[in-house]
Amino acid sequence: MRSSGAVQVRDLALEFARQGHEVSVVVPSPDSEIDFKVEAFHGVELLRIRVPQNKNISYVQRAVSEALMPVSVVRALFWHSSLNMEWDGVVCYAPSIFLGPIVKALKIANRCPSYLIIRDIFPQWALDMGLMSKGIPYHLLKMVEGYLYGASDVIGVQTAGNLHYFSEWLKRKKGRRLEVLQNWLAEAPDKGCSITVDRTALSGRKIFVYAGNMGRAQGMDIILDLADAFRNDASVGFLLVGRGSEADRLRVDAENRGLDNTLFFDEIEPEEIPGLYCQCHVGLVVLDPRHKTHNIPGKFLSYMQAGLPVLATINPGNDLVKLIETKRVGIACLEAEVSLLHQAAYSMLEMVRNEQELSTRCKALWHEQFSVEAVARQITLALDGLK
Repeated sequence: MRSSGAVQVRDLALEFARQGHEVSVVVPSPDSEIDFKVEAFHGVELLRIRVPQNKNISYVQRAVSEALMPVSVVRALFWHSSLNMEWDGVVCYAPSIFLGPIVKALKIANRCPSYLIIRDIFPQWALDMGLMSKGIPYHLLKMVEGYLYGASDVIGVQTAGNLHYFSEWLKRKKGRRLEVLQNWLAEAPDKGCSITVDRTALSGRKIFVYAGNMGRAQGMDIILDLADAFRNDASVGFLLVGRGSEADRLRVDAENRGLDNTLFFDEIEPEEIPGLYCQCHVGLVVLDPRHKTHNIPGKFLSYMQAGLPVLATINPGNDLVKLIETKRVGIACLEAEVSLLHQAAYSMLEMVRNEQELSTRCKALWHEQFSVEAVARQITLALDGLK
């Protein structure tokens, strides 16, 4: 997959292998043609297991699919006697919150501890966004969430602001551990990109770029409002690359507004992202202001790695605000008000023009705080401490 989560799991697995560990990655694969397949990937063992389809379907269908997924995975793992299942630890990346039964089964079978990497606090963020109410579906999902947390010995959250959410979990059982585990991104060389900005209508402009998911959690309409505010400025362009539940609607909206300063492209391979960013000037980070949990998106890391400063519109109180401001790697706007964002965008362009060290500061932040080497060592130490 091309999602930031898939890239993170890939990079982490490869780093574990580089540090001398024997790594197996369980990959639930809805598009797999066979029930179970073992593959080799640069020294990592992939256990690809066919599960029910969970993409491009209704929310109800997806919930059912996600609930059935761990059944398929556990059955496949334990039915294939040829599989050498002797693991010293289980590392679980969430979302999805439905992975609890898999973690529990592997822990029991191997008598080993588990580390949960939690990146999205669901269903809490969906409640904050107004995507669901405190009805039966919400409470059922809270039970699923609780089972996953109960199967975990260590939980790594991505910012200090999320620690309080797990305070009760920490108290319920002796020996549990809660810590901040920063997001990470491995080094990625520029291998070129299938998108060439100079061959588009945005050639010669200062480019604001967004590459990633375009879903309801992002609140992407504010970006089209910003592009609309710049419609009479021929020096500025907006490049939106990716997929998501809102992508088609946003394209139609841009066409209806007649925004000739905005271009959409389908998602590209992760290896092409550095080649895309080197053609741009400012990275866009967009989080719906109704969010109450803290989130440092993977795309922020990719911007920093590429030396690309950010213009961020995010929820007040998010730890990302302080990071952007203290490290001077961009501007954060805390209100979804286009006039304020328009002003911030102009200030951002001034920073790009006048601060020669801006790109260097971005790259330094990525190297200092978001390297995959440090994350792999932190997880290994936490698991070793529980044996």
